[in-house]
Amino acid sequence: MATSHDAASHIATSHDAASYGDTYYKDAIGKTGPALKESLHRIISTTQTGKLTYDEVWDALKDTDQDPANSAHVILLYSGRSASKDANGGGPNDWNREHVWAKSHGDFGTDTGPGTDLHHLRPADVSVNSARGDKDFDKGGTEVAEAPGNFTDDDSFEPRDAVKGDVARMILYMAVRYDGGDGFPDLEPNDKVGNGTEPHIGKLSVLKQWSKQDPPDAFEKHRNQVIFDKYQHNRNPFIDHPEWVDAIW
Repeated sequence: MATSHDAASHIATSHDAASYGDTYYKDAIGKTGPALKESLHRIISTTQTGKLTYDEVWDALKDTDQDPANSAHVILLYSGRSASKDANGGGPNDWNREHVWAKSHGDFGTDTGPGTDLHHLRPADVSVNSARGDKDFDKGGTEVAEAPGNFTDDDSFEPRDAVKGDVARMILYMAVRYDGGDGFPDLEPNDKVGNGTEPHIGKLSVLKQWSKQDPPDAFEKHRNQVIFDKYQHNRNPFIDHPEWVDAIW
């Protein structure tokens, strides 16, 4: 995995987050708390001019999550495995479309909207995705045999260290992007597990720790840029400005 990240580093260097401080995020600079959250919501919702169908997500993920060391492969989120782009499907060793904010949490399905938002959709091994299911995120549990470094129990899932921050920033993006004002549920993280079909995912305190523990790397930054340039034309602000996690929550 280090090789992939090293390769992506060269790709991402020309897209420094600072480039967007005075332009894309100009209305958010200097704000904190609810004012910052509202400003970011306006920015990332109004600039999201590209919206995909669920079928279109397949090909988009082959681009956004391409293995920098092998253009015929994608990197799978939880296992870190490099898998053939053509191995997408429903078999146990195939990869499928993982909703990091589980679509049952708010029951938003796979219609165009939160169910097809690339900022929280990632390729994942089918059986590992099944082990995660729609569980909230927390620490601990039994190690997932097919994806060492990931742990799960009855009501929570802990991703491997290399993507803990990715998961946190995807969840927090969704909470800012979808506030209930556009016909979709008002998504909000909370500090518990077992949220069921409520539009909440926890644990917020753990997600905040993970965002600090695993800051954005070159692969994650490059992914953000590809979504911005080619697909949705909006950005995940917590990849560009991870300090905004604590400024809001």
